[in-house]
Amino acid sequence: MSDSKPVYLKLRDIIAAAIIDGTYGEGTMLPSVRAFATDQGANPLTVAKAYQLFQLDGLVEVQRGVGMFVARGASDKLRRSEREQFLEIEWPAICQRIERLGLQPAELLCEKL
Repeated sequence: MSDSKPVYLKLRDIIAAAIIDGTYGEGTMLPSVRAFATDQGANPLTVAKAYQLFQLDGLVEVQRGVGMFVARGASDKLRRSEREQFLEIEWPAICQRIERLGLQPAELLCEKL
């Protein structure tokens, strides 16, 4: 992650990754703002701002007095969005760096792929 990225966006990325990888599956309640803030060492208002992004994007459903729950299809929607961002923003810069460093494709293959 970029060091210049605002904290609330870094927190948003942590939550998004947890939704994509299934840590927070569809219908699962997210940690409370205070619990997540404590866990991350962040200000609760900053966490609330990150959570609000998910609410605005329709990725969570709020049940007043209960909590926030991962909405149906949130993982797929996030995965598509993250792929698009990677391919349009991050990958071109990575390709430039690969070329600049003279790396070969075989050197870049991940063992898991």
